[in-house]
Amino acid sequence: MRSSATTIDEYVAEFPAPTQKLLQEVRALVAAAAPGATETISYAIPTFDLRGRHLVHFAAFERHLGLYPTSSGIAAFADELAPYKRAKGSVQFPLDRPLPVDLIRRIVEFRVAEVGALPDRSPRKRRPA
Repeated sequence: MRSSATTIDEYVAEFPAPTQKLLQEVRALVAAAAPGATETISYAIPTFDLRGRHLVHFAAFERHLGLYPTSSGIAAFADELAPYKRAKGSVQFPLDRPLPVDLIRRIVEFRVAEVGALPDRSPRKRRPA
């Protein structure tokens, strides 16, 4: 079922307590590894944006937590992600296994560096005339 949440807090509240804990852990990891990133909901899942670009998305499902760091984030850590089910731009971390916290942090840091090298797309505040 697609979430109708408009904030990450609302999204997290839709899940059982153990899953909420994991979602909050990933949220905190991303926030710590990406200073200045902003929280939003995009594609009906929690998203962090940086410099006007999507940095990383994450979502909970019945049996796994999905992390979506784009295809470059998956490719850069392909060897370490080998034990997990993955696709071109996503990886699934089973809910019944510990989260690979250090790996998630490093993936987010990779994405921060990658987005930092791109032109800033942030909306600019207009100065009054």
